[in-house]
Amino acid sequence: MPASIVYTDLDGTMVGPRGSFVHTADGEVTAEPAAALLELHRAGVPLVLVSGRTHAQLQEAGRVFAADGWIGELGSTVSWAGGRETHLLTGELPAEFAGRAPVEVMAELGVVDALAAAWPGRLEWHAPWSATHTGDAMLRGRVDTAEVDAWLADRGWGWLTLKDNGRVPRTPRVTLAVEGDPHVYHLMPRGIGKGLAITWDLARRGIDPADAVAVGDSVSDLEMAPAVGRLFVTANGAAVPGMAEAMAALPAVTATAGAMGLGWAEAVRASL
Repeated sequence: MPASIVYTDLDGTMVGPRGSFVHTADGEVTAEPAAALLELHRAGVPLVLVSGRTHAQLQEAGRVFAADGWIGELGSTVSWAGGRETHLLTGELPAEFAGRAPVEVMAELGVVDALAAAWPGRLEWHAPWSATHTGDAMLRGRVDTAEVDAWLADRGWGWLTLKDNGRVPRTPRVTLAVEGDPHVYHLMPRGIGKGLAITWDLARRGIDPADAVAVGDSVSDLEMAPAVGRLFVTANGAAVPGMAEAMAALPAVTATAGAMGLGWAEAVRASL
C-alpha cells in the first residue's frame, strides 16, 4: 500500500555532500532526488523533515522542499502549518524545571562545561550550529556515549543522555585533539527522540503508524523504526560499522542500494 506520509532525515539522507540536493555521495550531479520529490508531491503524500537541525533552519529547508512540517533537534520540537505552530517536547526534564527550555537548564547547571572538562580535547560545542538550539545541546567530538551516560547518572543528571547523530567531515572549526572526523552529539533529556516525536505527530494528524514511512542514515534514525510501518536506511548509513546488526534487530527496516540522495529517491519511490 502507498504510504500516507513520509518522514525523512536531511543530512546524509535526503541531501548529500555539503547539503547538496543535486550531488551524489561521489560528487556527481544527479536529478534523481528532485524527480522523486516531484513524484511524492504529485501523489499528494505529505513530507515531514526530521533532523538535528533547529526549527529556524528547518523552516527554510521546509519551504525549499515544500515540506508539510518538520521535527527538529532530534525530536525536541514538532512544527506544522508552515512553522506557525510549534510544540516543544521536554521528555524527562525534572518537574522543578517545567516550562523551561532544556538548554537553559543545562547551562544553569553547568553540565556542558563539566562534560568538556571530563573529556578534555574530545568534546566541544558544534559551533556555529549549536547557538540556536533550545531542546538539546549540540556537541561534536569522539566519545563513548555509554560512558558519558554513566558519568551523567553518577552526578545526578541521569535524566540526560548523549545521542550520537553520526560523523561529519572535519573542518578548520574543529579544535579537538581527536583523530579523523568527529561525530555530532545531542545532549538532551531522556524520553525525547525522533521516533517519539513522530508518534506524537501521527497522533495529532490522525494517521495510522502502519501507513507511515521514514528514511534515515544514522543510529539516531533507527529510533524512527518502531513509530512507522517501514524504515529505509540509505546505503551510506547501512555501511557504518555496527549498523547492520542494529538494523537486523528492528522490524521492517530496509537498506537502499543507493547512498544519500540516490538512496532517498529509491525509498520514496518504493513508498508510492
